[in-house]
Amino acid sequence: MNTNVIQCILLFLLTTSFVPISNGMLNIFINSEEVQKLLGLDAELYYVRNGVINQHALNFVIPVSSKIDSLHFTWQNLGNLALQYNVNLDVQQREAFEGLDFNISKTGLVPTNEQTFSIHMPCKGFLSSESDVLISINIALIPIPVALKIRRKKICMKIENTLNTQAVDAVTIRTSSVKIFYYAAVCAGILAATSIMCIAGVYIRNKQPTTADEPPTNQSFTSFLPTTIRNPTTSSSYSSFRRMPSYSLIEERPTSKDLQDRVAELTIQRCRVCLQNVVLEGTFSRVYHGTYTNEGSEEEEVLVKTVTDHASHIQTSLLLQEGMSMYALKHPNILSILGVSFQENSPPFLLYPFHNYTNLKVFLQKCKMCSEGVAHTLTTQEVVDMALQIIEAMNYMHKKQILHKDLAARNCVVDSRLKVQITDNALSRDLFPSDYHCLGDNENRPIKWLALEGLISKTFLTRSDVWSFGVLLWELTTLAQQPYVEIDPFEMSAYLKDGYRLAQPINCPDELFAVMAYCWAMHPEDRPTFVQLQVCLKEFYMQLTRYV
Repeated sequence: MNTNVIQCILLFLLTTSFVPISNGMLNIFINSEEVQKLLGLDAELYYVRNGVINQHALNFVIPVSSKIDSLHFTWQNLGNLALQYNVNLDVQQREAFEGLDFNISKTGLVPTNEQTFSIHMPCKGFLSSESDVLISINIALIPIPVALKIRRKKICMKIENTLNTQAVDAVTIRTSSVKIFYYAAVCAGILAATSIMCIAGVYIRNKQPTTADEPPTNQSFTSFLPTTIRNPTTSSSYSSFRRMPSYSLIEERPTSKDLQDRVAELTIQRCRVCLQNVVLEGTFSRVYHGTYTNEGSEEEEVLVKTVTDHASHIQTSLLLQEGMSMYALKHPNILSILGVSFQENSPPFLLYPFHNYTNLKVFLQKCKMCSEGVAHTLTTQEVVDMALQIIEAMNYMHKKQILHKDLAARNCVVDSRLKVQITDNALSRDLFPSDYHCLGDNENRPIKWLALEGLISKTFLTRSDVWSFGVLLWELTTLAQQPYVEIDPFEMSAYLKDGYRLAQPINCPDELFAVMAYCWAMHPEDRPTFVQLQVCLKEFYMQLTRYV
């Protein structure tokens, strides 16, 4: 989030909906250290400043990470009259907490010196929950007493495999450790032997001469197939392409032969393709608007993805792999590949149907940055409608046992009627380089769109796509701002582990931000499915239409 946006959020919280309560002077606020911990902002947040209530701040529900055990508030009586107070705490699901108490008495006088009091509320760790917390502070002002209601949403996470370690026998621990060591050694030996056998087999097979009975190979496209990218250290002029494709079957990856078969089915003659203007361009890649003349001599508009002549062999191979990953998917909200065109001594063309589409990220940025004013102001209803279209496409992909792994605005297209389609991620790393980062492992990944398990262990699940959808929804509401712009990519995993998340965008309804927050639950099983998200957003969409 850039500095201007942070200033806007603070200005909105600190200067709106103020209501005078008394001639008496009173301050109640959370200091900058506490705001940094809760919201990631460097500022103080006042609930009452000089006897004036910030009503909006009271209505703002702040989520509290499971790692934060205490809440801190600072207050001071600035006037000459003594102010009597009474504090109370109302918490849902008390069974999730180990103890709930204040470090001050429940009744007394507001101190005349600036003091900080705290509320201690640690989680037990036996139950995953999100509990609404209501902190009531009643001030006996004259002539009208004031009741302040401060709201929090405390998140507790279940600690898996919680054991009473004192009851575990030390001998059992040593025995288990020895067994684990031997099991690991045996597995390593088996793996090494298998690897040697595989290498030997490949070597012998490659040494065999080609016989006259072998069918000829279509050299025009098989030379681009991924026979060399098994080794991630293979030389490449662009390190971000030293990786396997982002799409994958949940059960297994397509083999090189499968890819050859798919390419053969979709191969079209180059003479039928006519390139017109460049739509997007990167260091070694281009996306063209063009035409394709089918066998019935009918001309249709197409998008053409290709690489430049100086692109490496690996980059061309990955273009084919990632472009073919959505092969044969038929859904109105998925942009599937139409055909592949090859020509001797020329990079391949990947053809997609074109119906006046624009890249969704580019479209959102134009809404925000148009020099002639805002090109299109997206309403909340339109944002929710686009989100529902993306959900329908993701439901379809998951039913087909396909993970996306790179769901983001840059990998979607939109037309003038705001119809959204998901696309593959071929060329995205080159066309949107600021969205991808390498953490020293030769893999340029969309770090700030990845779920925690994808960042740490490169594990991808259907719920990992749900996390990315939450970031995509945040992009829609912010007109394609960069997520976590102030966070170094190397610090992202630690940042997320500490419970920090993207802040609620300005003018984003609480209901919509709650959907995003649920997508970013720490554990995958705590996140909703796309089916559940669809039900939730459809209900919210119906609520919006009632007021139109």
